[in-house]
Amino acid sequence: MSPRRALAAFGRFWWEFVVGDTPEIAAGAAVIVVAAWFLAAHDNPAAVVALPAAVVALLVGSVRRGRATP
Repeated sequence: MSPRRALAAFGRFWWEFVVGDTPEIAAGAAVIVVAAWFLAAHDNPAAVVALPAAVVALLVGSVRRGRATP
């Protein structure tokens, strides 16, 4: 296997692992990570409540979306 094909296979694996069938959830998780970094960089105490709430909201939205799909 050539290095180029190996690199492409490695990239496809990580894309499927992180994104999978729901790119919306991957994007939501990325937004939460960026928000966490931003709030931590600015020493904002709201991060203690806001970030877990965002994760729970993303999880609830994911479960609702999964249950609504036939």
